[in-house]
Amino acid sequence: MPTQRHVVALTFNAAWNEQGVGEVLRVLDRYDVPATFFLTGQFAERHPDAARAMVTAGHGIASHSYSHPHMDELNRQARELEVRQADRALREAIGTPPLPFFRFPYGDTTPQEIAEVNALGFADIEWADDTNGYLGTAGGMTTQKVIARALRAVVPGAIIQMHVGTPRGTGTVLDAQALPQLIKSIRARGYRIADLRSLLVGAH
Repeated sequence: MPTQRHVVALTFNAAWNEQGVGEVLRVLDRYDVPATFFLTGQFAERHPDAARAMVTAGHGIASHSYSHPHMDELNRQARELEVRQADRALREAIGTPPLPFFRFPYGDTTPQEIAEVNALGFADIEWADDTNGYLGTAGGMTTQKVIARALRAVVPGAIIQMHVGTPRGTGTVLDAQALPQLIKSIRARGYRIADLRSLLVGAH
């Protein structure tokens, strides 16, 4: 986010299943923290109740493509279809237009692909660092490692990427487990957790 103020934004990608969604929403509510959830269209189709719960809790919903492909392996028409299909699926799931934000799968972007997304009415929103919590304990991660990775990204305007769900449908959602301590640690550093939607009104 374009600011020198001590603010960061928390974002969660959702592409697999709804594991951890309830816990994340409870923690965000307990600490009065806003977040933005980047959903794939397929997630929204499979888990509309989870998508609506995010909205009901007051958080922003944005697009993470329809099927989470490597966009550079698609032609221009297929990339546009990914954006449009995702937008339709999100609108149907939550009953309102999602935010005009798009997060590329895997963070793989090119200037041309960003320009294409912009032409469709979406701003590309990536991240300063990913907690890697989605790797789970099987991938060598722990809640403390999640927190450490997030905190090293804490600079004015940083966007931190986390995940709900688990790639294999099993195991714990480390980002959900780490969230209470992460929020407290960010605040202890004198930072406020800002709403990414503030970008829409030019507030920094």
